[in-house]
Amino acid sequence: MQNFQNKVAVITGGASGVGRAIARLLAGEGAKIAIADIEANALDRTVSELAEQGCECMGQRADVTDQASMNALADAVMAKFGQIDLVFANAGVGTGEAGNMWEYEKNDWEWGLRVNTWGLIHTINAFMPKLVAQNIEAHFVVTGSGNGAFLMLPNTPIYTASKAAAQAITENLHFQLQALQSPVKVNALFPGPHVVNTGIFNSERNRPEALPGNPDKPDSGIHSVDDMKAIMAEYNMELQTTEPEEVAATAIQGIRDEKFWITAMTDKSRAAMQERIDNILNGKTPTAPDVL
Repeated sequence: MQNFQNKVAVITGGASGVGRAIARLLAGEGAKIAIADIEANALDRTVSELAEQGCECMGQRADVTDQASMNALADAVMAKFGQIDLVFANAGVGTGEAGNMWEYEKNDWEWGLRVNTWGLIHTINAFMPKLVAQNIEAHFVVTGSGNGAFLMLPNTPIYTASKAAAQAITENLHFQLQALQSPVKVNALFPGPHVVNTGIFNSERNRPEALPGNPDKPDSGIHSVDDMKAIMAEYNMELQTTEPEEVAATAIQGIRDEKFWITAMTDKSRAAMQERIDNILNGKTPTAPDVL
């Protein structure tokens, strides 16, 4: 897919961060945009921004943890635009893990897995039948993470586990569409190469009331990218960051280049990934990766 003029793109988690940046970039390319998000105020602001760009767009509050909500989103997009050319399964949360995993709250595991893993499953279930039935070129783009897909970072077990499962689902979806000889293509997007400057560290703002957090649990001390920068500065280290707009540009170019793996890595993350592969192949006991 080289030309996005009049293509219809659906973006979950589209009201902020990487999702918002993708929406704005595609709007500039002449695409029609449907953004979905759990955060109503941010959703309204982003729809207004897109409309000011002259984009034909819609916004719908949707919950990726609820299959009925995602089905309703897919139906609404089809009703408005008549077809779907791109789906960005982008919604995700960080649960603010700290301490030993055997001391984590069950609600934290439930929340992380419901959004990051079941959210992807629900998005596939809602949109893939429509994409396959169209029998035209379309892309299903999954925002994954090298933390889980490639490496295991020990300070975020919930996030790591949820993204490892998401990557397994993504690759199997790709293989099944290949077997069908479908024109629908899957892309695995990995934001980077550095920590992306988004609000994922403040995901608590969208935590469901049904899965409350424990106010007495250990605090990681990281609620924003600035917090990470401050902590690293205490050790005379500088945290490099990537802006969402850079990730969006990488994503769109990856689609144009027909890439399954849409990645941007640092030398350190590439070396850590190679070390993990070598450890597996050689049966060597792993140590925690150093990627920052």
